[in-house]
Amino acid sequence: MQNAYLKPTPDQTFEVVGEGRFNFKELLARSRKLEREGYVQEACNLRFQGFQSLQELLPDDEEINLEWEHANSRAALQLIYASAIDHFLINDFEMSAALLELLLDLDPEDHLEGSETLAWDYLCMDERELFDEVINDVSDKYPSRVLLLLWADYRQTGKLAEGELQRFKSRYAPYYREFVADTHPADEAYLKGLEAERPADEVLARELWLQTENIWAQWPDFIEALRATA
Repeated sequence: MQNAYLKPTPDQTFEVVGEGRFNFKELLARSRKLEREGYVQEACNLRFQGFQSLQELLPDDEEINLEWEHANSRAALQLIYASAIDHFLINDFEMSAALLELLLDLDPEDHLEGSETLAWDYLCMDERELFDEVINDVSDKYPSRVLLLLWADYRQTGKLAEGELQRFKSRYAPYYREFVADTHPADEAYLKGLEAERPADEVLARELWLQTENIWAQWPDFIEALRATA
C-alpha cells in the first residue's frame, strides 16, 4: 500500500509527504552512514531505490516542481543527484544523464548544480547539441566550465582551443597544474585540506581531478594533450 503523496503548496510547488521508503530524509541519512562505514554498493543501491520510490509518485502528464525548503522533498532531490553521481562514476553516463534531466525538471532552479555533471555526461555520450544547451547553465566562474569547453573542442577537432587553454593556465593555474601532474594522491594532506572551512584552490583542483578521473581513464588523449602544453 502506497503511504505517500504529493502535497501542493501556495507557491505552485509540491512537498513529498510519506513514511517508510518514502521518508527520503531518512533514506539519505542511511545511505551516507553506509558509505562512511565502507558499504558503498549498499549505499548506491539504497539511493537508486529511493529514486525508484519517488518515481512512483510522479504523474506522467503533469509538471512537478518539488519544494526545496521542505526537508523530505529536498532529500528526494539530493537522492536523485547522488544516484546520478553514482552512475557517472561507473561510466553509466546514460542513466546518470536521465537522473539529472529528471532532477532539473523537478528543481528548475538547480540548487544542486546538476547541470555541471550533466554537461560531462553529454560530452561522454558525444551528445554535442545537448551539451551546447546545458553548458550555458554552468557558471563561468567555475574552472570546470573552462575544462568542459576545452574537452568539448578537443573531442570535436582533436586540438586544444588556444583561448580556453590560456584562460585555464592563467585564471585557474592550480587546476591546470593538477591536470598536467603525474600523480593525484587522495592522501592525508588532501583529506585534511578538504575539511577546512575554505579549502585551498590546490585542494579543490585535486577534488575536481578525482571527481572526473574515470573520464580520463577512458579518454587519456585529452590529458596527454594538456600535459604536452606544460
